[in-house]
Amino acid sequence: MSVPVFEIFKHGIGPSSSHTMGPMVAAARFLDDLRGGAERIPGAGEVASVRVSLHGSLAFTGKGHASDRAVVLGLLGQKPETLDPEAAEAMIEGLRDSRELRLDGLPPLGFDPEADLLFDYGPALPLHANGMIFRAFDRGGNPFLTTTYYSVGGGFVQSEAELLAAREAPEAGGAPSSLPYPFRSAREMLEMGEATGLSIAAMTRANEAARGVRDLDAKLDALSETMNACIDRGLSLDGILPGGLKVKRRARAMHAALLAERQSNRPAPHVANEWMSVYAMAVNEENAAGGRIVTAPTNGAAGTVPAVLRYWLDHCDGVTEARRRDFLLTAAAIGGIIKTNASISGAEVGCQGEVGSAAAMAAAGFCAAMGGSNAQIENAAEIALEHHLGMTCDPAGGLVQVPCIERNALGAIKAVSAAALALRGDGTHFMPLDNCIKVMLETGRDMNTKYKETSTGGIAVNLPEC
Repeated sequence: MSVPVFEIFKHGIGPSSSHTMGPMVAAARFLDDLRGGAERIPGAGEVASVRVSLHGSLAFTGKGHASDRAVVLGLLGQKPETLDPEAAEAMIEGLRDSRELRLDGLPPLGFDPEADLLFDYGPALPLHANGMIFRAFDRGGNPFLTTTYYSVGGGFVQSEAELLAAREAPEAGGAPSSLPYPFRSAREMLEMGEATGLSIAAMTRANEAARGVRDLDAKLDALSETMNACIDRGLSLDGILPGGLKVKRRARAMHAALLAERQSNRPAPHVANEWMSVYAMAVNEENAAGGRIVTAPTNGAAGTVPAVLRYWLDHCDGVTEARRRDFLLTAAAIGGIIKTNASISGAEVGCQGEVGSAAAMAAAGFCAAMGGSNAQIENAAEIALEHHLGMTCDPAGGLVQVPCIERNALGAIKAVSAAALALRGDGTHFMPLDNCIKVMLETGRDMNTKYKETSTGGIAVNLPEC
């Protein structure tokens, strides 16, 4: 597969992989360039200050997604996978007071978060809807270094040069030839599986070994633990989510009601859907609150895969450690194919690229855990993605709350339903997954910009009067 497992699944923080994690990563990369990774503009003196501008969707929904805070934290040397959310506010307040960055390997840099961080509401930058420009200057105000970055979804960041190179030579960004199973498409994946007799999970495991990944099982177990810890935390908390919409956390009360009904031994026939929903909502409430989550494949869609995995672990038979790991390896393989051939960015293709991709991944993982064949797994992923085609990304207030939290719940339900349909067949079906992914990309390209994470259309502008 062309995308490593631990790039599809990443430990991070909420509320957004593209709008929070991406800008934080870009800021850290810019600091590394200032330390010597890039040549200064000719004639510039010693670097003395930094300014940042956010463009496109990063500007329109950046406040709601905490993009400004993410840039500041990144410039303070923080990274998504290690940031302590509880300490973030104190660090930001300290910078507001000092207006100066003091970092290892660099002289003191002037940076006032109120004046040196600009939300540009003009046209988006040309290569992607999530663009940002980092500029450094010397003491005389002369340009020292300017770099444009794009946050392309799922916490992935590319410089302008990297994104142009990938578009000019897309094969260069594919699976390394050194991988034993370098599939870039579902068709190639199925052909390699048929030729070798290996499962999708086994091929993905072999690819990770060829990449030099050590302690793969331990790392997969750590992903599962973080997912489950996020669910448990979400189920334990109530109150109002931050951001101003005054959205109440619901997962704790729903969970308590489900437990009470279980004890009465009179569950409703549709109770399985409610369990999947409450698990997904617990994760996405935590994400909306800026908590620690696993990007799967994005933060906005972070609840779907963990919810289906938890449903399988707690409510289904045949659970083993090996199958739990196969669930994640299979889901990652499908996510990698979608990212390689389309997009997982809501700002680029709408929510079909986020919750739609997550549902396809979860359906594939669940099907694998339930003993499905490679053909059935591909079928399950296709069914799940097909029935998310055209879904817009229109978060109210630019917050990952309405309708995002419930969309993850419905994505989980669709994922299990898709896997169930596939398991009732032999894997043969009319629409190949590759074709469905192509349709998703074409639909996203044709979608009006106001429905692609700008909060200028759809649900975002059709809220009830308060």
